[in-house]
Amino acid sequence: MAIIFNEKEKVFKLDTISSSYMMGIEGQLGHLVHLYYGKKIKGDAAPAGMPGINMAQKIWFMDGNPMEYPAGGCGDFREHCIEIETEEGYTALEPVYASHEITKGKPALPGLPATFAEEDDCTTIAIKLIDAPTGVQITLFYTVFENLDVITRSVRIKNTSDGVIRLTKAMSGCLDIGNEEGYELITLHGSWGRERCIERRKVARGRQGVSVERGTSSHQENPFMALVSPGTNQNMGEVFAMNLIYSGNHVEVCELTNGNLIRMVSGINPYKFSWKLEKDDEFVTPELVMVHSDAGLGKMTRTFHDLYRKHLLRGKYRNIKRPILINNWEGTYFDFDTDKLLAIARDAAKVGIEMLVVDDGWFGNRFDDNRALGDWFVNEDKVKGGLKYLVDEVNKLGMKFGLWFEPEMVCPDSDLYRAHPDWAFQIPGRTPALSRNQMVLDITRKEVRDYIVDSMSKVLSSANVEYIKWDMNRALSDVASLGLPADRQGEIYHRYVLGVYELQDRITTAFPYILLENCSSGGGRYDAGMLYYGPQIWTSDNADAIDRLTIQEGTALVYPLSTMGAHVTDCPNHSVGRTTPFETRGIIALAGTFGYELDVTKISEAERNMIPEQTAMYHKYNDLVREGDYYRLASYSENKVYDSYMVVSKDKREALVTYASVRTIAGYPDPTIKLAGLDEDTVYHVDYLDRDVCGDVLMNYGLPVRHEHGDYKARLYHLTAV
Repeated sequence: MAIIFNEKEKVFKLDTISSSYMMGIEGQLGHLVHLYYGKKIKGDAAPAGMPGINMAQKIWFMDGNPMEYPAGGCGDFREHCIEIETEEGYTALEPVYASHEITKGKPALPGLPATFAEEDDCTTIAIKLIDAPTGVQITLFYTVFENLDVITRSVRIKNTSDGVIRLTKAMSGCLDIGNEEGYELITLHGSWGRERCIERRKVARGRQGVSVERGTSSHQENPFMALVSPGTNQNMGEVFAMNLIYSGNHVEVCELTNGNLIRMVSGINPYKFSWKLEKDDEFVTPELVMVHSDAGLGKMTRTFHDLYRKHLLRGKYRNIKRPILINNWEGTYFDFDTDKLLAIARDAAKVGIEMLVVDDGWFGNRFDDNRALGDWFVNEDKVKGGLKYLVDEVNKLGMKFGLWFEPEMVCPDSDLYRAHPDWAFQIPGRTPALSRNQMVLDITRKEVRDYIVDSMSKVLSSANVEYIKWDMNRALSDVASLGLPADRQGEIYHRYVLGVYELQDRITTAFPYILLENCSSGGGRYDAGMLYYGPQIWTSDNADAIDRLTIQEGTALVYPLSTMGAHVTDCPNHSVGRTTPFETRGIIALAGTFGYELDVTKISEAERNMIPEQTAMYHKYNDLVREGDYYRLASYSENKVYDSYMVVSKDKREALVTYASVRTIAGYPDPTIKLAGLDEDTVYHVDYLDRDVCGDVLMNYGLPVRHEHGDYKARLYHLTAV
């Protein structure tokens, strides 16, 4: 059994392939205390037995012991998981054990994305806690993935009293562990154009971590954190990682207490959060994924990748090669019509590109970014002959067709806003802040969601559209809803996220053949929640090949390569002005979904002639890149000279090594890179070297790579078992 309950010791034990998680019921009052998380152990009892309470010194117990789901007001002064307010204004909570149930499988979370079980390979325990004075009932759900080192958590909070309870904080999970190792904290930070850079620092006294109040998971701080032992690298060290499956305001707190305990907490950010629970109302928190690794960051990464590819991604494109697309945005911006689009499509089809995506500007009175968002009908002054004519002509070339939408936004200069100004977030008496000349639609309201779905569905039904790029180009501000009463305004941020999930669920259900790619000014909403609805996300608006080395490294620390939108773009690069070889741009984009963001009719003949080679390269290697195990070999963000990573097939019969020489340094020797993940007894043919080399030699001696003369050069090394 993956989950057992030792009745005598009152201990719960959860076992994955190589880790164990233990918690127990304190004997006097019934607090649920945390006992152990780490490398798999055989026993199911705490070595020193369960900690007990001395009622004369209760605060010492509450504030000093590891707890499973800590609450405030009764003696625990550390970071809390739950906070409430009763009608009388009381805020204290002390939930204690009431019952538990162990079941096979994994329940869904209503209205929320979550991992799912396949072939009955999960076991779930639901532990019910009760705070008798308030009537607050808390059910903690833990699911063990029996074939992975993964435990997922979520919480259901119910008001069983006759009065109203206001929930002001509801975290998805907590982990209390000792700091004897002197742990370090890893997070992913950034901004527009440099998302998910790896940040690592020693855990200091007090509270640290990441916090987002922008309404999205954000460019700035990803909903991920990991605690690592000193010296942890890709291949060694202990890792405790958390990733929240959520797309809105989030917080990840790591607190080193005066008792030398570290408390990790993750969940919805309590900023402006207040949820009204009337009698028998229930609130469900987003799912938290916990991964333990006893063999470094690489094992953690591959665990996340396997979990998300098999137990989170859904739909037609989950396990298949994605079409190579060309997006017209950087090639034309708003300056296009049917003739120009078809010219791009004709040249693209000749060189092996498989889909044309028309970006911003095809709808309403949209000739620039000052107007028309929300008016989702085809602008036939630009799309002459109508959308169906354009799509049919593209299909005749053997290509698929896709469209850009930004459904959550509205411009003040639009038919939609003139008809329904109350449908946009704005506070009466204040002038709302604009960003990119747009406001945010109040999708907490059903009539707004219905309008969006109806408008998009009419467009999607009018022609053979097979791809959607769903964009979201600003943070939330002026957050107020004319559709909610005053005592529910604190629910808006979360209701907004639930609205996004509902919209994408309705669209993908109605059009299951469509490939949905999420985007938020690039990677501003790159999180596991969005991957539940669409299998890929535009990684960053900055597609410069050199900057993408760092962006893609941080993204791939948690999220599968198959989810990373990566394109070859024009040069000088539109984000940073850098010029890199066309060949290098193709090799770096190969790490993701692969496509083009340029006007193929305007690039040089030499570059255009390289595209068939690149599309052939994609078809040759994408199955391996999409499905294989990812190994980080060297990091340009660390060494400032070169970058390298590899993907190994599950059967270890094939591997692809990517090497990028960023800077040429006089007198710098060609590096020899130790590979990883191969079978040590298998002989591999290395194509570039044209030699057969044993796996143990490649992993211990290394692969001698050629440090190309000149900056920004990249090369692939393909290995196949002899």
